Amino acid sequence: MNAAFAIIGSVFVFLAAVVHLGIFALESVLWSKPSTWKAFGVADQRDAEVLRPMAYNQGFYNLFLAIGAGVGLVLLGTGASREGGIAIAIFSLGSMLLAAVVLIASNPRLARAALVQGGPPLIGLIFLTLALVA
Repeated sequence: MNAAFAIIGSVFVFLAAVVHLGIFALESVLWSKPSTWKAFGVADQRDAEVLRPMAYNQGFYNLFLAIGAGVGLVLLGTGASREGGIAIAIFSLGSMLLAAVVLIASNPRLARAALVQGGPPLIGLIFLTLALVA
């Protein structure tokens, strides 16, 4: 395993986890604030209330992906199970990246949000893969 690529990949795994923790906070904790739901393109309080259960649920998906990335990092970093850590991290990153692809496919105007959501996982995937093959 190439240690330099693993370290760079780990930095991006961490960044992806932080982004998804932030999304969790917005969707599941801070949704009731108008500035939050407006950032998601919701026009008014009535629509925000209708969408609240879905946003709450979706926020937890993001939390679980962040936890998966974190578990992968811990396993990779402690050496307890490097291969297992990379596998968990790659699964979490792949899920994050595919969610970003779905976001942009569902609404091309959300390309910036998809880049924020999917950029760090993509870079992390590239470097973790390089760590395995280099």
